[in-house]
Amino acid sequence: MKDYGNPIIRHKYTADPTVLVNKDALYLYTGHDEPPDGVDDYVMKEWLCFSSTNLTDWTEHPSPLKATDFRWAKGDAFASKVIEHHGKFYWFVAVSHAEKFGKAIGLAVADSPVGPFRDAIGQALITHDMLPPTANAKANLDPSVLIDEDGSAYLFWGNGECYFAPLKADLTGLEGKIAKVNLPEFSEGAHIHKRNGIYYLSYGYGHPEKVGYATSSDIEGHWEFKGIINEIPENCETNRPAIVDFKGQSYFFYHNGALPEGGSHRRAVCVDYLYYTADQAIQPVLMTKEGVVDAGL
Repeated sequence: MKDYGNPIIRHKYTADPTVLVNKDALYLYTGHDEPPDGVDDYVMKEWLCFSSTNLTDWTEHPSPLKATDFRWAKGDAFASKVIEHHGKFYWFVAVSHAEKFGKAIGLAVADSPVGPFRDAIGQALITHDMLPPTANAKANLDPSVLIDEDGSAYLFWGNGECYFAPLKADLTGLEGKIAKVNLPEFSEGAHIHKRNGIYYLSYGYGHPEKVGYATSSDIEGHWEFKGIINEIPENCETNRPAIVDFKGQSYFFYHNGALPEGGSHRRAVCVDYLYYTADQAIQPVLMTKEGVVDAGL
């Protein structure tokens, strides 16, 4: 599909981007806002998948995963994270649990980045009863995963409070206790990445949400708040970042409400350039309508 500039996907409402580089392509996974006419609320039943080799021409792949593909879930396809591990593709998702209180985090797996994906463990990876008593009903939202150079895997997530836990080597369970990460104005939408030995934890800051970030030299902290990456997106109260390096350039994926009849419940994924300073700080990202049309990939 050729439709240059931001938003990058225009024929469907998309939200909560997560990205994966595999071989020569970048795979974009999104939520799918589809509230009926007259309904102004979150209605998300499935995740979508698109791929590109230049970030301007996108190929849509059939929906690789639905919330109800997890038999223990009753629906709601919230923000997610896809990673590659030992030749397989693992999709960490947030859904509503059918039998237990609150939201839950599930894990799906596939042999291809475009699926089909299947439930990897037959039950939720994280449920509300595993959290501290202060956790709200939506606490198990927006998982983000990093696999370090030594193969250790770590999960970050949360709503209202940010949580952290090490994962087992096969990713199907927790390796240790759940800990809280103290971050200023943490709302939701955690995203973890590493660059030049520094861990970067970006997230929805305040409400309406900007994107703030903190850094650490140790995955377990201490985290130092560094500032705001981007401001409140156009016509949208939420903001979920995804940061990736692709073909020698860093990019910042996010969503706004800029499509016709769009808004906080009819969102649209965008991408702009991201740059680091000489001292490894992230420069504020300029949200543009042009996007990366001149990326030259």
